[in-house]
Amino acid sequence: MSDIDLDTETAEGEGEPARKKLSGKFLVLYIILPLLAVGGLGYGAYAFFLSGGSASGGAEGEVEVSLIEEGEPVFYDLPEFLVNLSSPSGGPTRYLKLRVSLELANEDGMEHLEMVMPRVVDGFQVYLRELRPEDFQGSAGMFLLRQELLRRVNLAARPVKVTDVLFREVIVQ
Repeated sequence: MSDIDLDTETAEGEGEPARKKLSGKFLVLYIILPLLAVGGLGYGAYAFFLSGGSASGGAEGEVEVSLIEEGEPVFYDLPEFLVNLSSPSGGPTRYLKLRVSLELANEDGMEHLEMVMPRVVDGFQVYLRELRPEDFQGSAGMFLLRQELLRRVNLAARPVKVTDVLFREVIVQ
């Protein structure tokens, strides 16, 4: 007997072999999954070519500019900040002493950063004076402070890119 005879069954009363039903496992593994994979690849290729060959889907002619260049990072120490914090009326006066360092990707921006340092210090002073002692509670408060200072220094020092603000000393008294 051949292999074909083992896989087919004969229907009773007839001399012809009956067709075997496809199992659900066979149907999923060998028919549905390959169709989905081919469809997904087709859609990906269509979307890629429709967007003009850009993986990010940006507009044609758009150029992505990276301000961070390879090299050793450079640190710039800012002067110490000593500000009184905003407090409710009649409450005790609280002070913040803050020392930070700015991290730059390389030395190319140091000269420009020194030229705009009065603008950076002014932006920090104005922001820090509006803070309350509750704003420094927990790691979330410090994270938000770091993000806001980084945003302000990058606005003031543009086109130089400051990559991080590092706290050297934070005292709330």
